[in-house]
Amino acid sequence: MIATIETNSKKYKINLTKPIDISIPLRAASTNVNAWYQGPPKIEPVQDGDWVASVAQGADINFNTITFNPHAHGTHTECVGHITKKVHAVNNSLTQFFFLAELITVAPEKLKGDFVISKKQIRFALGNKKREAVVLRTIPNTTDKLNQQYSNTNPPYLLEDAAIYLREKGVKHLLIDLPSIDKEKDDGLLLAHRAFWNTAGKKRMDATITEFIFVPNAVADGTYFLNLQIAPFQNDATPSKPILFEIE
Repeated sequence: MIATIETNSKKYKINLTKPIDISIPLRAASTNVNAWYQGPPKIEPVQDGDWVASVAQGADINFNTITFNPHAHGTHTECVGHITKKVHAVNNSLTQFFFLAELITVAPEKLKGDFVISKKQIRFALGNKKREAVVLRTIPNTTDKLNQQYSNTNPPYLLEDAAIYLREKGVKHLLIDLPSIDKEKDDGLLLAHRAFWNTAGKKRMDATITEFIFVPNAVADGTYFLNLQIAPFQNDATPSKPILFEIE
């Protein structure tokens, strides 16, 4: 099925039968991707006395309770409410779901013992393109990212100037294959988050950050349409399923 999408007075055709899923599924396993010093997620059948809500254990239905943290356990999309005193829900912030996106690949640079992504790198990768969304893949890019245990590993992160640059270019939706766009332990500074959402000025209430994606190496850098699907949680962050579509 071919769909035509119009944005900025230009028409694009995408094949809806060829989605590229760049989310990481949530599994009840110690090998589920993890960060922020949390235990693994749990998916467990409800129990009521001797009755266990599992068909495999004799019940008529499977009826599971899921315990997880959206920031720690997989692909999630967050809004400015992640770092504001006033509660804001991503379910209210994200009200459109298709965006023209640019997929770029960046090799984090060494800086004072950390690996970082700079404004210079992103500016080089994007050139003069203006996009509603940017999908940032870091290298090395192996399938280890699907089950990496990130706590206490100081993963790569964005420098503040990189986040400012993306904001000033009008990027509303940033997607990255790391647990955070900020340094794991930064004494609560959250410089990249604050810069991207412009918390020192007019807050970007409709801007989102999606973390813990995974873009296979077979998917080439370039322009795509992004369908940013979220679960309707009234929370600062929610599990999400970003899908890329090649432009025909």
